[in-house]
Amino acid sequence: MTQNITWYNEDQDDHIIQIGARTSIRVTEKLYEKQSDFQKVEIYQTDTFGKMMVLDNCIMLTDANEFAYHEMIAHVPLFAHPNPERVLIIGGGDGGTAREVLRHPAVKECVMVEIDEEVINVSRKYFPEIASELDNPRLDLRIEDGMAYIRNNENAFDVILIDSTDPVGIAENLITVKFYQEVFRSLRNQGIMVAQAESPFYFANIQQKLFANMKGAFPKVQMYLSHIPFYPSGTWSFAFATKEASFDRQQYRKDDLQQMEGDLQYFNEETYHACFAIPTFMQKIIA
Repeated sequence: MTQNITWYNEDQDDHIIQIGARTSIRVTEKLYEKQSDFQKVEIYQTDTFGKMMVLDNCIMLTDANEFAYHEMIAHVPLFAHPNPERVLIIGGGDGGTAREVLRHPAVKECVMVEIDEEVINVSRKYFPEIASELDNPRLDLRIEDGMAYIRNNENAFDVILIDSTDPVGIAENLITVKFYQEVFRSLRNQGIMVAQAESPFYFANIQQKLFANMKGAFPKVQMYLSHIPFYPSGTWSFAFATKEASFDRQQYRKDDLQQMEGDLQYFNEETYHACFAIPTFMQKIIA
């Protein structure tokens, strides 16, 4: 039977259209579509990248390349922290970030707060390898608003990961000074927050607001990069913020990192050092 091959073009949203460039992935079938209480959720079968998740017309992940995002949002802060016993994930409904966090034996508990249960449900069904740790006993999975949750958990976490969609709609509140102040309060001493921080090529205006607001709450904020082919431009950034201005990321857990890197596809010790080297124009964006 001949498959009906077409292209999914990520040009159906105003902020994507304004860029003047689009991400296109060849697909063979739409497997699922539903409007949840918060966003439109779609699952496609691609021609060469496995299954693909799309939320509100924006590509979130593909089976083939998801590791480039999930490994980088999780392992950079977790190895930088001297003893990450308790971790919070805001968002992350596909389960990939939790999977990477729970690779760390030092993590005694990972709390994951996802507002949209539909994303969790479709991830369990269509992305079982990505969602493989959602039933891990060390994971406390909560279906609720992340901002409300974090407000009631002061001095509770060593690492907080903001694994959200683009900061529009339900995720818009996750780049405000008020939210970052709540995150700061929720971190323990030596705490680290990492948030996905958009493409410096296409979303510089969003980045300027995000990093400026973050600096309004944290004494030390840096950018690091990953290369993610299914996101606009292929170059994606993360914001790395520390509760203490004197925090030295070079004091990472070297032995633990070297022991784990053979099990990973993207992250390794050289990547840990290199990802913080950013081009001049990106330095100016976040200055």
